[in-house]
Amino acid sequence: MADISNSQIRDQLLDRRSKLEDALVSYPKDSQLLRLLDEVDAAVARVNEGTFGLCEACKEAIEPERLIADPLVHFCLDHMSPDQQRALELDLKMASQIQNELLPKHGFQVAGWETAYYYEGAGPVSGDYCDLLSHGDDLYFTVGDVSGKGVAASMLMAHLHATFRTLVSLELPLDQVMQRASSMFCQSTLSSHFATLVCGKADSSGEVEICNAGHNPPLLIQGTSIEEIHATGLPLGMFCDEQFSANTLRLAPGDTLLLYTDGLSEAQNTSGVEYGTERLFECVRTHRSLAPENLISLCVADLETFRSGGPKTDDLTLMVIKRLSRNP
Repeated sequence: MADISNSQIRDQLLDRRSKLEDALVSYPKDSQLLRLLDEVDAAVARVNEGTFGLCEACKEAIEPERLIADPLVHFCLDHMSPDQQRALELDLKMASQIQNELLPKHGFQVAGWETAYYYEGAGPVSGDYCDLLSHGDDLYFTVGDVSGKGVAASMLMAHLHATFRTLVSLELPLDQVMQRASSMFCQSTLSSHFATLVCGKADSSGEVEICNAGHNPPLLIQGTSIEEIHATGLPLGMFCDEQFSANTLRLAPGDTLLLYTDGLSEAQNTSGVEYGTERLFECVRTHRSLAPENLISLCVADLETFRSGGPKTDDLTLMVIKRLSRNP
């Protein structure tokens, strides 16, 4: 596997074996625990033999995201049994339902701010992170992109969701929220896992703080001016002692922020040409006066026109935060 070393996999499997042995002390004849122990031992043997990650039927590489989610798998998708395929389909359906329940409600408004977002996975589940929440009179907004794809990335997305919601409730400065989130993410995931992310805090006076952890620059739209807000730190989880700083902005009524993931800017048409930021700038400049929901709809429509039936290869998230003329 390119993303995870054999030593990391072996350590993860041995840790799982230790926990199973502890459980068997209390339940020595439990057939499910004994079966899992045999599967872990077989996976460790494959690591030692250098065959870990290869399908036992065709000897081709097993899908990396499946191995990250479950190191015990030993058949690729094409050679799973019918029962295994049905179980996987059920797991994906449940994961998709859980992920949809984690998304914020549409039409979210607080303290003079109007919001809208668009969220679409390339498959049944997504590794993009999108959240809106209020704490007192403050609006917190977050858009991110977890490394990897599929179920493994969606699990990390859920981890980030819980982390940020917990940290916001502690009423920490925004840079400390990012630092603690990065440290927790680094300590609780594999070294190959990280997340680019933008987190912002907007108050009722129009002041906005933004931390950008290696993510696509959000767009600040003020009249005919469009300005990018560049990164103030590395992606979350790169280093456990990472430091962040925040940009402070003042938005007047009608000013807008647009956040997005690279599923927008790096989307390709049938000729392999990327959508790019220049086309996004033009679309935003043309429709900048619209309400957030309408602005997002037109950006997505422009992307679909550009793509012209090309395949969707990455998750896609857009979010718009607009300053209202007065508090609702």
